[in-house]
Order: sequence, then structure tokens, then C-alpha cells
Amino acid sequence: MTAAAPLAATPVTEPGRRAFVLAIAAQKGGVGKTTTSVSLASAWARFHGLRVLLVDLDPQGHVDLAVRQQITEPGGALSSVLADRGATPIGEIAASTTVENLWVTRADAGLLTIEERLAGRIGRETVLRRAMERSREHFDVIVLDCPPNLGLLTINALVAADRVLVPAEPSPLGLAGVHGLFDAVNDVRDQLNDQIEVLGVVLTRMDGRNTRTNGAVLESVQRTMGDMLLPVHVHVDAALAQAQLAGEDVFAHRPTSRAAEQYQELAEIILSRR
Repeated sequence: MTAAAPLAATPVTEPGRRAFVLAIAAQKGGVGKTTTSVSLASAWARFHGLRVLLVDLDPQGHVDLAVRQQITEPGGALSSVLADRGATPIGEIAASTTVENLWVTRADAGLLTIEERLAGRIGRETVLRRAMERSREHFDVIVLDCPPNLGLLTINALVAADRVLVPAEPSPLGLAGVHGLFDAVNDVRDQLNDQIEVLGVVLTRMDGRNTRTNGAVLESVQRTMGDMLLPVHVHVDAALAQAQLAGEDVFAHRPTSRAAEQYQELAEIILSRR
């Protein structure tokens, strides 16, 4: 496993601390899943003083790309932790960032094959939960950025999480996979994690120019999802793409942008619902 900073580089254990674990999951890509993960983790660290660990479970490594200019350590390989049945706490392979109170796991090509490596093992769905157990004593919030599918890595995230946030585009196709994810959460609750709940659905990539379409979709979603639809919607904003190109979170790159304001509001709403 790649050499990593010692655990002393992460927050120290405090009696009674047990991190709230939020999985951010969607069955398709392009819905702002990683943007939402990065923005919420950064908001909680920056504006709420919470100790936050952002875990990138997606083999594409988009979290690393999105905040590459803010990462200050090499970190270690998450796939090695998972292959070792979670014997090493994830906090030990996390990298610190220039954002006070924010740690991230690095891009890891080994995640491309980890599902195959775990496939035949007993307890393969609980490996991530075991790897996170001790780290929950070091952080206030752990955010799990899941792959855009319902494979073994996403199931591991659901087994390890307290709540699930589902980003979705405001279109029939964008919303098509939401109920399938709800079904997966129900199955995990019945068999592997009786504490897991869907915290809500957040609509992303709202286009202010398509008011008629947005209105029709919102009406349909509110009718079928009710309180599951969170009251904050994230609009299309060039600031998000520009921040990713710069390798910074949106609060560092464009703190007065509409997207920054919306993600800060979303972060507060989620804390009130956890």
C-alpha cells in the first residue's frame, strides 16, 4: 500500500464522537454526484467547523480531480484497504487539504478491479463499514462519493452509511433510476443495515431557461416523492465547471456564485435532517 501520513495527521479521537455517514449515490453519471459530494464536504468543513472525511469510491477518481490543487499529501490506496478486509482504518490513508478540517481519499485505479477481488469473499458487502468503524471516532461527517451504478462498491457504501442523498436531473430520464436506488436501499435495510434511510433527493443541473419543463417536472416529482424532494435545487452554473478546471471547491473559486450559495444552503438543510 502507498505510504500515507500517520494517523496523527487526522483529527484525534474524542470520547463520544461518532461520525454521521452520508452516501451520495445515483444510478447514472452526469447528475452532479461528485460535485455535490465535494461541495457539501467543503461547506461542512468551511462554514460549520466540522471534521469531514470525503471518500472517493468511484474508480474514475473525480473527487481527486475536482480538488487536486487543494490536496497537500500523497495519501494511500483505498483499494488496498478494502482488499485487506478493512483492517486499516480509512483515516490512515486519507490526505489532508488546504481546507481546514477536510480530508479526502485519493484517486485509485485499483478500485477498477476491487469488486472482482472481493467477489468471492464472505462479508464482501461489509468491508467498507469495517474500514470506517475506527475512523468514525476521528470525524464528524464522512461523505461517500459512490460510483454511478449499483455495484459492490455502492452496496458497501449503503451498508456503511446512515443516510443516502440522491442527486437527480430534472428530466424523466434523469429521474428514471431514482426509484431503483430506493429499492436497493430497502433491500440493504432488510438484510445488512437496518439503520439506513434515504435522506432525500436533490435536483441538480436545473436550467433557468426551461421554466415550463422545470415546472412540469417539479410538479411530477413533488407528487410522487413528497417530502423526499429537498427544497433546494442546484442550478446550472459555469462556476462549478470553472472550479473543477481549477482543481478547487466552488467556495474557494467562486464564493459568491449562485451554486456556492445553493450548496451552502443544501449543507445546512442536510445537517438539520440527519
